[in-house]
Amino acid sequence: MITKELLNPKSIVVVGGSNDLHKPGGKVIKNLIDTRYPGKLYAVNPKADSVQDLPCFHTVEEVPGAEVAILAIPAAYCLQAVETLCSTKGTKGIIIFSAGFSEESPEGAALEKKIRTVADQYNATLIGPNCVGYMNEHYAGVFTSPIPHFVPDSIDLISGSGATALFIIDAAVQLGIPFANVFSVGNSAQTGMEEVLEYMDQSYVHGKSAPVKLIYAESIKNPLKLWKHAASLYRKGARIAAVKAGSSEAGSRAASSHTGALASPDSAVTALFEKAGIIRCNGRNQLLTVACILLKGVPKGKSMCVITHAGGPAVMLTDVLSENGIGVPTLEESKRKILLPKLFPGSSAANPIDFLATGTAQQLGEIIDFVEGQCPEYDGMAVIFGSPGLNSVFDVYDLLHIKMSQCSKPVYPIFPSALNVVEEIREFQKKGRLYFPDEVVFGSALSKVLNTPLPVPEDIELPEIDEQAVRRIVDSASEGYLPPAQISALLDAAGIPGAREAVAHNEKELAAAAARVGFPLVMKVVGPVHKSDVGGVRLNICDEQTLHEVFREMISIKDTTAILLQSQLTGRELFIGAKREPLFGHTIVCGLGGIFVEVLKDISTGLSPLSATEAARMVRNLKGYGLIRGARGQEGVNEDLFIQAICRVSALCRCAPEIAEMDLNPLLGTARAVVAVDARIRISRT
Repeated sequence: MITKELLNPKSIVVVGGSNDLHKPGGKVIKNLIDTRYPGKLYAVNPKADSVQDLPCFHTVEEVPGAEVAILAIPAAYCLQAVETLCSTKGTKGIIIFSAGFSEESPEGAALEKKIRTVADQYNATLIGPNCVGYMNEHYAGVFTSPIPHFVPDSIDLISGSGATALFIIDAAVQLGIPFANVFSVGNSAQTGMEEVLEYMDQSYVHGKSAPVKLIYAESIKNPLKLWKHAASLYRKGARIAAVKAGSSEAGSRAASSHTGALASPDSAVTALFEKAGIIRCNGRNQLLTVACILLKGVPKGKSMCVITHAGGPAVMLTDVLSENGIGVPTLEESKRKILLPKLFPGSSAANPIDFLATGTAQQLGEIIDFVEGQCPEYDGMAVIFGSPGLNSVFDVYDLLHIKMSQCSKPVYPIFPSALNVVEEIREFQKKGRLYFPDEVVFGSALSKVLNTPLPVPEDIELPEIDEQAVRRIVDSASEGYLPPAQISALLDAAGIPGAREAVAHNEKELAAAAARVGFPLVMKVVGPVHKSDVGGVRLNICDEQTLHEVFREMISIKDTTAILLQSQLTGRELFIGAKREPLFGHTIVCGLGGIFVEVLKDISTGLSPLSATEAARMVRNLKGYGLIRGARGQEGVNEDLFIQAICRVSALCRCAPEIAEMDLNPLLGTARAVVAVDARIRISRT
């Protein structure tokens, strides 16, 4: 819940206001004064009669009224102040700078909870505690600097870290990047990243609201809400980019299955962002670069023309684009013959189009017009133009400004030598233009934008499974790893084909079990979790004598309670797994089996529920995908059946959230079938 008063208050009180500009309560007042906050502004300080020439009261009880209250006082005094302000002063927006709450101790957490209860009771928005504040075009309710330029239809920033918000804004101001809203949510006692995004979704009007949303998060408390509102914003015309930091691998190290070891908590975040259409960035610079690309226009396809007067940066940009699947195709020879006579001798029109260090603004204009008018194969232009400082380049930057307005294809200016052209860049920015200082950062950011998939709709259609049978099996199962009979029944209920199998607890049961399965067969120990590690798998059992000899050897292996017999199949080894993550639900992983998953860790990850489109993307993103398609005359795998099996695992996990970890490793895939020949499923109800 974001109140209108928080966004545009008619009156603000700073509790803990100070004349000392080195204190948060002093700096926030200075920021409000310097940015010409037009409403009534008060301070509360028991030791002062005037604060920075503002009316100052000794207690909050004396304040005539305030729609927004900014608290810069010790944590212990915040609850009473909030109760008074909300109950008697009409306060509907509360920003708490103070630390000493849930980030510090259980007692602080309890105090934070009480403050949230009061805010909820009076329908007030609570920002923080332990934050740097909130600001927009109406007021700068923060104690940090610099204060950015505000443009309503630009960029919204939501940050869980006040310091990170400051550093992002600092870099943005230097690049001339504007903002619409900046939320530092701190501890998110009431209003966290998801709640702010919900408000932005519900209030979004394309063409008026900020079309770019940036997020810095160290925790995700409600993944489902994030997915819902991020996808909704995308459909309305907005884009979201985010940095998610602070992921832990501890849970993966403690896992007992392959899936548990491979699917880290961070992989769940990546899968969630892909599902929601959120562009995941690696740091602040990439985040801001992505924001500039989104704000100024995204290419319609993945084919770029690189225009440069310096060879090295163009080569580096071409490398990073090509490595990430963005094409930099060579210009056709017939077109090169038309363009080259317009350039100085020695220029190259191949792509990158290099018009040399001596190239002129007029020549750059000729190139841009040629690519715009005669090269439909290119979706955008990256123009690299630095300066050695010998001459002014106002004419080049003026030309770029004009061409960026005229061209239907986006033109991205990259200026690698900013110090030599300070005045030119300043004039360029005054025209509302943004630029990119580093070609490699730009290339990686553009790749992130173009390679992030579309968000997945909420109403995902999963394959039908026998849900009643699944629930009967899971409800009757003990916690821990399921025995083979229950695993087989569960896979049958989910519609996942399995090999013929039978279990023998002793030699008396062996003959009948082998007769049900048939020779040749495979023998596996029942009991040890990692069968191969203890010598618990034997292949190519083709006769009765070998059957009994191997049984006697294997039944004596430590922790073995029985021997599983399975029909021996052939095919390409595949892998599907699932792992339940707190808050996120199940991550689903897939890959090729054997060495590809054990050693090379060649897997793709998705977040359940999985659509067929997502499952297909997971399969096609595997480095070993060529083997699934079939390589060097070898038979491939039925890709549709593999995708269907992934979706069925997702449907099974949706029906049985008690599944903590699950491995189908391997499945054997041919052009005709995909069959699970080994499986582990662990049940946990906690």
